[in-house]
This record gives sequence, structure tokens and C-alpha cells, in this order.
Amino acid sequence: MAKLYFKYGAMGSSKSAQALITKFNYEEKGLKVWLIKPSIDTREDLEIVSSRIGLQSTCTAIFPDMSIWDEFENRIAQKVDVIIADESQFFTTAQIDDMRRIVDELEVPVLCFGLRTDFRTHFFEGSRRLLEIADKITEIKNICECGRKAIVNARIDDSGNVITEGEQVLLGGDERYTAMCHKCWKKAINR
Repeated sequence: MAKLYFKYGAMGSSKSAQALITKFNYEEKGLKVWLIKPSIDTREDLEIVSSRIGLQSTCTAIFPDMSIWDEFENRIAQKVDVIIADESQFFTTAQIDDMRRIVDELEVPVLCFGLRTDFRTHFFEGSRRLLEIADKITEIKNICECGRKAIVNARIDDSGNVITEGEQVLLGGDERYTAMCHKCWKKAINR
């Protein structure tokens, strides 16, 4: 029975690496994977999913006005066995609902990897919807410098100071974000 999975974690918790390893595992068994990511993720090539440890694979970029259901229907002839979605927090509610529909009506499993919250600890649209409708939700753990579990994606400025102002989406990696526990994050923003 197919399910909709949401595997979330703070920045640096190896979400993309795990998505790519999962893709490899399916393909090693002879199964066809459709790897997708939102077009907003332009840190690498638009049609590449890559991880900080050097893994990468080609993917389909999904634009905000695209229907994942319609795109998937166009690929049915190619026999897709599973969908793996990276950076799922950036998908729209309608796109997450499309993935739910694919699971329910076509019995194709969908594995979504992404962040739960932004740098202010607020939900992203895609993450909120996944938390509402996913069959299985798994946290990919990461740790703060203090050793506690990291749950905050702290945005940092060029001097390494934690900031809480700005647009919800600012693409970046270790140069813009650090994973922190809530206690350390509160301490950093109250300095």
C-alpha cells in the first residue's frame, strides 16, 4: 500500500543526501524513480539535486504554477514506481495535494524531504500541508553546537550573528544558516 512520507530535519541534517541515497536504493532494485524539486531551489543547476557531501542527480524542476498530478500523468507511460521530492517545504499546498492524490488514486509512494520551519520557527506552506496529510512523518535529527537536538534553522549574517528579520525564503547553506536548539537560538536572538 502506497503512502505519503514526510522526512524533515533542520539545516545540515542530510535531507538531500538521504533523498539521493533512497533514489539509489530504489534504482538498484530496478525501480523507476521520478526525482523532483521546486524551481525556487536555484543553489545548483535548476535540474540537479545535490547534497553537501557531494552526491547529486538530475531531477525535474517543478514551478509554482505547475500541477504535479498533470506532470505525473505525462510520465505514466514511462512506469514511475516512486516519487522522491527534495526541498518539499517550497511546494505549494496544491502541489502537496497532487502528491496525496497520486498516492491515493494511483498507489504510487511519494517520499518528501524538507525543512519543517523557517528561520523564525514558522511553517513553510509545503511543510504545513505535509504535516497535515502525510501518512508517515519522520524527523531526521541534527545537533546544535551545545549537543542538544537542533530544531531551529537559524539565519546568520556575514558576521555570524543570528538574525530574525527578512523574507521567509533566502537560499543558502552553511554561509547563511546554522542548526540550533531552541534554547541556544533564544539566547542568540536576545543578545
